[in-house]
Amino acid sequence: MQMTPEQLSLVTEELATLKERSPFYAEKLSAVDLGDVKTQADFEKLPFTEKADLRAAYPLGLAAVPAERIVRIHSSSGTTGTPVIIPYTQKDVNDWAIQFARCYEMAGITREDRIHITPGYGLWTAGIGFQLGAELLGAMAIPMGPGNTDKQLKMMEDLGSTVLGATSSYALLLAEEIAERGIRDRLRLRKGVIGSERWGEKMRNRIQNELGIQIYDIYGLTEIYGPGIGISCDEHAGMHIWDDYVYIEVVDPDSGAPLPDGEVGELVLTTLQKEGAPLIRYRTHDLTRIIPGTCACGSRHPRIDTLVGRTDDMFKVKGCNMFPAQVEEVIKITNGTSSEYQVMIENISGKDILTVLFETELVGEEKSRCEEELATIFKAKLGCTPDAKGVPLGELPRSEKKTKRIFDSRY
Repeated sequence: MQMTPEQLSLVTEELATLKERSPFYAEKLSAVDLGDVKTQADFEKLPFTEKADLRAAYPLGLAAVPAERIVRIHSSSGTTGTPVIIPYTQKDVNDWAIQFARCYEMAGITREDRIHITPGYGLWTAGIGFQLGAELLGAMAIPMGPGNTDKQLKMMEDLGSTVLGATSSYALLLAEEIAERGIRDRLRLRKGVIGSERWGEKMRNRIQNELGIQIYDIYGLTEIYGPGIGISCDEHAGMHIWDDYVYIEVVDPDSGAPLPDGEVGELVLTTLQKEGAPLIRYRTHDLTRIIPGTCACGSRHPRIDTLVGRTDDMFKVKGCNMFPAQVEEVIKITNGTSSEYQVMIENISGKDILTVLFETELVGEEKSRCEEELATIFKAKLGCTPDAKGVPLGELPRSEKKTKRIFDSRY
């Protein structure tokens, strides 16, 4: 993506004193004269920052300000390995709130709304990010956090919540529960701001239809503020990224070479104003593309497409490489399937066995035909034939956070 003059100015200003402020980058970029970075081409020669670098800096090695200027820390939600600790200054917190408030405004949410916040609080950035933006916007924040569905629905009804903030998994769980209890007409929900995991079109449509709301995809990661650095608009044609705070690149995951707008690759992010833990060319592992051209909504902010997946969530079976997004596409175009699925990969007697479990309302011969259709489409699109098994609606587990869908017991 072409760097604007304003972004280049922010980058060169950041780099001018980066080594003095950040021991982490003083070491990482010791062989680089940052004063020589004057153009986008110069910038693209800088080495990437990897998650392993951030883990190695545990606990506060990423700090680029004195400890007395750090007002908060957050940590990535990953469950394996050394956690990544990100320090924030007051300016960082304020800037994050500005970006999240913009997200609400992009989604048509106003100070008259009541925002029901179900993502977790604590070290994870999700819940408090939703709250920061709501408070700056002037809307009523209802900081529920996850779990206790009975209480969620009671508060949603009693307080007249109009906006649901959630992961897609928990939004689906709530939608199913609301439908089962028959209380949709007693709720005032009109919008949903959904993030933290990729999800398919069928899941989106189920949530929208069962709750009667319009849904917006929000994007972010703890390393770069948290959720709120971008969101979809009413056109629902990708997510706008606040490019005065974050510079986006898409690169070839293998070579690291920049890709032209429109081509799918790995998203790389650079913070433009962050004080506590600035990041230069951070590899997110998220697979997407920069959408060329100007959005019909009129926003000048660039867009990335719905995430295809992650470079590290690819799985290989019988010589075929595949991503969850491709499985979701098969689910989407197979008649009779619902949104929920699981992929089970086992090695039995030296042979890889791939099973796709999917939820369906169909029974008997109709279910059998649906299973055959899914297996045929899967083979045509992904190159191998799974054992497709339909199960009743609600049988696969639901999650209050992120739903695990790929289970590989071979390793």
